[in-house]
Amino acid sequence: MANPILPLWEYIPDGEPRVFGDRVYLYGSHDNAAESDFCDNKLKVWSAPLNDLNNWQCHGHSFHTRPDRDHKSDTEERTDHRLFAPDVIEKNGKYYLYAYIVGSKGCVGVSDRPEGPFELLSEYKYLAEDAGDDGIYNDAGVLVDDDGRVYIYYGFTESNFNEIDPQNMYEIIKGSYRRGVIDDSDSAPQEQRFFEASSPRKINGTYYLIYSPCRGSRLAYATSDKPQGPFTYRGYIVDNGVDYPGGNNHGSVCCINGQWYIFYHRMTNNTIMSRRACVEKIEILPDGTIPPVEMTSLGFEESLNPYKITPAEIACVLKGGCFITEKDIFTRSIVNITDGNVMGYKYFDFGNDYSTKTMKLAVKVRGMGTKTKLKIYADGCEDGELLGECEIGTADGVYTAAVKALTGVHSIFFKAEHGVEGWTAQYFENKPLFEFEEFTFMK
Repeated sequence: MANPILPLWEYIPDGEPRVFGDRVYLYGSHDNAAESDFCDNKLKVWSAPLNDLNNWQCHGHSFHTRPDRDHKSDTEERTDHRLFAPDVIEKNGKYYLYAYIVGSKGCVGVSDRPEGPFELLSEYKYLAEDAGDDGIYNDAGVLVDDDGRVYIYYGFTESNFNEIDPQNMYEIIKGSYRRGVIDDSDSAPQEQRFFEASSPRKINGTYYLIYSPCRGSRLAYATSDKPQGPFTYRGYIVDNGVDYPGGNNHGSVCCINGQWYIFYHRMTNNTIMSRRACVEKIEILPDGTIPPVEMTSLGFEESLNPYKITPAEIACVLKGGCFITEKDIFTRSIVNITDGNVMGYKYFDFGNDYSTKTMKLAVKVRGMGTKTKLKIYADGCEDGELLGECEIGTADGVYTAAVKALTGVHSIFFKAEHGVEGWTAQYFENKPLFEFEEFTFMK
């Protein structure tokens, strides 16, 4: 699957990937289109076979804080609030869900299956002096160490740590509380200072904590030789705000079939809500560092096929104010495209046909009553190669153009221009020109 990796109508942010058995599971919050707040009152689980990462299956709802048409609430009425940022770990053949319920002491659920459904086991149990974050355990991430000890990392604007009693998986061990396992002081640089979204991993004997720093469109990471830290900032992994409408970020790393990935989310609907799950390949170097990676349209694909129909909404570059919006379950377009806006896709493999000099581009748009020029570039608008230009008319429809043929792997960028010259051009500078739905290349 290309990015986003789940069906394009699904909004799963805050993704925690876990490999259990022969499948990779994605646990996350649940957003909706056109909502004015983060998350709702249910959690969903998706998974894919390790040998077929493009075949994601929905396991339905795994936990609720409100009843719906098919389920009773899994919590008492007093915890009838939104659910945030779950994590799931396995211990002694049981699967434990850790989630933050707004205004409560969190919750721990248990199931015999990694996909749930999860039955409420308990709130966290602790002495007041043994919990940070006002005892709500915001965005908790959990680590089961090699010796069976269980650690929980959590907090909003403060980086907290506790150890959990492995006998019941919800009691906080007395005296285990630590504050500032990642630097959360005002003196720390914003790109390093802890904000939220704790996600622990142990990799090659080193403890990693993936988190969202105060520069909130990034996922950063810190390392330590001890589970309780302190953790040292090492860098950031991905930034969902690079040439894209960014917002908060939350996710983690996972090794699948020997390849490491970073799972994260992107925003849609001109909001910092409506977030969708994405993934990029990463590399962990021998010294433990993780070089930053760019956002792409690839997901689990090695490359995109330019000769198939590409939905416009899988763009990984949106510059100038255009954005993706859901009009209905079947229709999501790039809208608010004005003069100079850029839409980019990384990466297509055009093959090795060296005999063809040109190819045909077809774009499907919704017209906005304005004639537009759509310029097509390979490998960037500023320093890339101009392949051609497509004239977009005033009406809904498919428009075509002959463009220069390519071989090999390239990114593709579209740049919209209103094409109006003279003194009237000023009236078209901020006018929406068209809405972009899909495109394909043909030979």
